[in-house]
Amino acid sequence: MEKLIHKYAAKLVAARMADPGGPLLAGMDDEVVWNREDPARGTLLEVMASLNINSMLHCRPAEPYGSIVEHLAKASGAAIEPGDTETRTFLHDLPVAPTLEASELAGRLQRRKSVISPGGFVTTFGTVSPEEAFIVFSSVCFACFVKFLSDCLAAVRERDLTARERRLIAAVEDQLSPLPGDPGGLVRSGPCSTEAEVHAEMARVGRLVVEHELVDSYFGNISYLLDGVLHISQTGSSMDELEGCIDPCPLDGSSSAGITASSELTAHLGIIERTRARAILHGHPRFSVAISLDCDVPDCPGRGRCHLECSRDRFVGDVPIVPGEVGTGKYGLCNQVPQALVGRRGAIVYGHGVFTSGKDDFTDAVAGLFDIERMCREEFFRRI
Repeated sequence: MEKLIHKYAAKLVAARMADPGGPLLAGMDDEVVWNREDPARGTLLEVMASLNINSMLHCRPAEPYGSIVEHLAKASGAAIEPGDTETRTFLHDLPVAPTLEASELAGRLQRRKSVISPGGFVTTFGTVSPEEAFIVFSSVCFACFVKFLSDCLAAVRERDLTARERRLIAAVEDQLSPLPGDPGGLVRSGPCSTEAEVHAEMARVGRLVVEHELVDSYFGNISYLLDGVLHISQTGSSMDELEGCIDPCPLDGSSSAGITASSELTAHLGIIERTRARAILHGHPRFSVAISLDCDVPDCPGRGRCHLECSRDRFVGDVPIVPGEVGTGKYGLCNQVPQALVGRRGAIVYGHGVFTSGKDDFTDAVAGLFDIERMCREEFFRRI
């Protein structure tokens, strides 16, 4: 357990979601172990004792996340309500506690997977592993970042942005890492010929998109078609730790490996069928998601159902924005994304993320993901 809590504390710092020495992590072994000393440990011990959990994470996110979380918490009252797909599906809302008292935190954590306390601190937990706490924390950072961007885009149509909002936008711009203009040399050029090559390349691309902050915690997926078998990342797998987490799914359905495959397996299969691409990449770039949430039709009769269906053709530049939910139902993104990718470098799913593809290798898929997020960054600052 001690090794795990130090691992996920380090991953938060490496992902620029926490400052060095910032994450406070506790894990239940024979007794509760901690990654460091902190005055909040007593309060968190009380919370752990009142919940059926085995780990807890408490941290103020690194900038600009920390100030964004604090800003939204002050403006939102009892709970922050982001509009991105992952929050709507998995977190629902982000409760805000008025104090750091154990009873305030525990009461909210009995209903939700996270709680935000004064000062912009985020507290999350795991029932099986500290990885769960890490995933929720990073999802909260992502959700708040996207909500702040989308709130600002909505606000500029009605009023001037406040001085604080502009300071936060400037901090966001200052913290952005450049995206490579050409993935050449970063990924393999040319088709893979063996399963080992496929898995090695998928793991390399997975680490690459995490390194450039183009996925949200473990969300995102990747696949490659070789000899009638679609090799796809497993559901719940971390994109930067794909070794041993890739499922071979024969297109003829002769294997049950798809049971543990990504929940978006059907979308990948549809993309292959429609586009004849062999390499598929799905990430959650923050500006692309925020731009997809920005609609300039306030009286649209479909408002509130944008993630299910939209009566308009929406684009950012040449890239379509389509509705769609995870899964295979009537509104499943598997029914929208494959067609949207035909003849295009990518597609953005409303509130969700970006799909790209490559004919024989991941070069075009990675370049498309980078280029679309870069375009959406530029579009955000243009609209602001």
